[in-house]
Formats: sequence, C-alpha cells, structure tokens
Amino acid sequence: MNGLELSRAFYEAYGAPMLHEQFPEMERLVAVGLMGSGSECLGFDDEVSRDHDFEPGFCLLLPEESLVDRRTAFLLERAYAKLPKKFMGLKRSALAPVGGARHGVLRTADFFTEKVGAPDGVLTVDQWLKLPQQALLEATGGELFRDDLGEVSVIRAALKAMPEDVRKKRLSGHLLLMAQAGQYNYLRCLKHGEPAAAQLAVNEFVKSCMEVVFLLNRTYAPYYKWSFRALRQLPRLALTAETLEYLLTTGNDEELAESKYDMIESTAADIIDELQNQGLTKAICGDLEKHAYSVNDGIEDGDVRNLNILYTV
Repeated sequence: MNGLELSRAFYEAYGAPMLHEQFPEMERLVAVGLMGSGSECLGFDDEVSRDHDFEPGFCLLLPEESLVDRRTAFLLERAYAKLPKKFMGLKRSALAPVGGARHGVLRTADFFTEKVGAPDGVLTVDQWLKLPQQALLEATGGELFRDDLGEVSVIRAALKAMPEDVRKKRLSGHLLLMAQAGQYNYLRCLKHGEPAAAQLAVNEFVKSCMEVVFLLNRTYAPYYKWSFRALRQLPRLALTAETLEYLLTTGNDEELAESKYDMIESTAADIIDELQNQGLTKAICGDLEKHAYSVNDGIEDGDVRNLNILYTV
C-alpha cells in the first residue's frame, strides 16, 4: 500500500465518519485529500520512503472564514488530532496546534499561497513565468477524496492549464540551453582539455531536456529526485529517460564522447520532431537554437515574446 492508498483508507475509516457525525454541516464545505509535497502525493513512495513522513493522515482544506469560522476550524483541528494514533500498524505524528505541515486542517487560501503565491491560484504572467514546475505540481498533484464545494478542484484545474505563451517561453529558453550545452559546448570543452566542464555541459543539457519533455507533455516536472521516474511514465518521449541517464552516468573519454554526442544529437532530433508535430516551430533544421527562437517567435503576447529568451531559466 502506497501513501495515497493509506491516506484514503484512513480517511474512509475514521475521517469521513468524524466529519459526518461531528460536523455534518461542514461536509459540503470541506475539501479532503492528500496533496502538496512528498513522494506519496505522486504515488512514487516505496519502502525506502518509509523512513520519514510515511504515516496515516490527510488534508482538510477549509474555505474562507465567512463559510467556516475560526472556532469551527479549531474544533475540527481538535477532532482531527483525536483520530486514532495508529492505523494499519503505522503511527501518526503529533500535530502542531494549527495542523501538521503535510496533514491536518488548513485554509485553502493558505495552502495555495504557500505553494504558488496566490490564495485563489490566479497567477500573474510573471508568476507563471517564474514558478518552478515542482511548485505547480505540488499544488495540483496528489488526490482529492471529496470536494463538494468545488473550490479546490477549480483552483487545481486552473493551475494545471499553463498558458500557451508561458509554455512557449519556457520551452524556448530550455531549448536554447540544450543547444548551447549539448550541441555546441560539450565537445568544445573536451577539445579544450576540460572533461569536468564537459560533464557540466552534459548536466545542463539533461536538465533542460527534461524540462522540455515535461512541457511538451503538458505536465509538470517533480522534484529532481523523482524526475526520471516521472519521465519514464510520460506518453511522449518517455524513452528519452534512458538516453539522459546514460549521458549522466558515463565518462567522457574519446570513445564515449563520440557516443554521447551522437545521443545528444539523436535526442535533439526527437525533440525537434515533437516540436514540429505540435506546430511549435517553423524552423527546418537540426539546430536546436534556431528552433528555440522559432518557438519564441510564436508567442502572441508581445511583452512576453520580447523578454530575454532565457527569462524563465
């Protein structure tokens, strides 16, 4: 049983009855689920993950005070704290008076402010351009067990829909970094006798490539330690994960360098194919830099288009 399954089971066994019996008037107002930070919110937790933050628990998200006042919120916090301290052989951590960092009672506005800087999830263009994909994923990942009011679901749906101009701006910056680091600087660093710098170039190529692949899949990249697992599950370009892993985990002697550069070019070709399939580029060549500027040229908002191409990276 992973963390999401554990959370839902604990809610159904104890949380739902607690709400129904002690707070029937609040059932339609409270959103319940498991979301935020932590591998358990993505379904990526395993036996190793159980060494910390693996416990029964769920989030209770409350609307504004005009609908649920402070006293009712306090009573709900107390009721949540009194739920069984053990479930399926696992202990719950003690909660702070205002709820736990990942579980417990919190205001919807506070949750989204902490994750994306906006209580209602309505972001400015600059927020969209600068927020890490990880923050957007933490705000939209996990699972809602119930949301009768619909407020949380509406906010999460809006945050999942990255504006197309923002997606293009992010894509263009990372495509340019891929071109500079992989197609241009990798072999040049080796010719300069700088194998460490060459590996840094590989690292930059891989990091930007992963950002590009998630953007092309219209989904958000997780915290870096889960990026490869998430990459392998994507519908488009999932096989890129094996190539990127090879690039990161092999050396840079002469024979390997040739192989790695071929893989960089092959990966670039796959990315270009997908850019063309999605109608994001008008360039016809194998140079990622030209495609980066072509993607940027396709941005409709002139203010966003005219920002430095590396603005988001």
